[in-house]
Amino acid sequence: MIKNDPFSYILAPYQLSFESSLRQAIPLLGPKTNLRDVCEYALMNGGKRFRPFLVLVIAKALNASVDVSFAALAVEFFHTASLLADDLPCMDNDDVRRDKPSAHKVYGESLALLASYALIASGYEFLAKNAKVLSLSRALHSAHSDRICLLALENCSFNTGLLGATGGQFLDIYPPDLKINTLKEIIRMKTGTLFEISFVLGWLYGGGALDKLTDIKKAAYHFGMAFQIADDFGDVEQDAHQGKLINLVAKCGREDAFKMFLEEIEAFKVISQQLNLDVPELSTLCDLLTSQINSEKVE
Repeated sequence: MIKNDPFSYILAPYQLSFESSLRQAIPLLGPKTNLRDVCEYALMNGGKRFRPFLVLVIAKALNASVDVSFAALAVEFFHTASLLADDLPCMDNDDVRRDKPSAHKVYGESLALLASYALIASGYEFLAKNAKVLSLSRALHSAHSDRICLLALENCSFNTGLLGATGGQFLDIYPPDLKINTLKEIIRMKTGTLFEISFVLGWLYGGGALDKLTDIKKAAYHFGMAFQIADDFGDVEQDAHQGKLINLVAKCGREDAFKMFLEEIEAFKVISQQLNLDVPELSTLCDLLTSQINSEKVE
């Protein structure tokens, strides 16, 4: 976790609108039951809402005339589902999430696991809902809503499966070795895939050119790597204390990790400019991260 969050004021306006969408989405999960209560507890348990922010800000950069709230909800549901699973005793065995008891500590392991399944399913449902919103709009890309939905489903299923976040969690638990390239691959699969989903959903539903999907995925990769390196700077001492080995800063040292961070940030900025995504929110975020990591590397 990045300490003393330097970009909360950038996220705040987006968090406000997203929290409203999230509260309205809870009843869409179905009648109130213990299982829905677990979903609500996990979803409303705080968090930066960083991934939904990326969906919303990329759509804004494209001057989207379509509401992409359902797409933003989808990525938050996928992310929350992964946290529910990660916290279980058979995985990372974390009793606390965002300064509150983990869902399985409050509701039990069975309900926490079922809630993760339910959230993943609902995430896919929201992709279809946003496609319907698009199809009923007057946006130029509304005629392609079916194809956009198909591409969104394809991307999300890939990035949440064995070659994505699920496979990344597997490698995190059972790494074949601790070489730098292996650690980077674990980060790409476990963390970067959800960033790719965020970038791709914002791009697709926001009206981005479909022939630029490869480029938006590259932008997501570089941003995700930079973000995780920044996160590793904040967690390096805690990870060492807990015996966690998947930390690039611990592996490379602060100086080399900072150089790696700068390379990823620069690569992201180059692609962002090419895609006309160099909006104030993203550029300021990159600058603030760079400033904070520059101070942390000498600690």
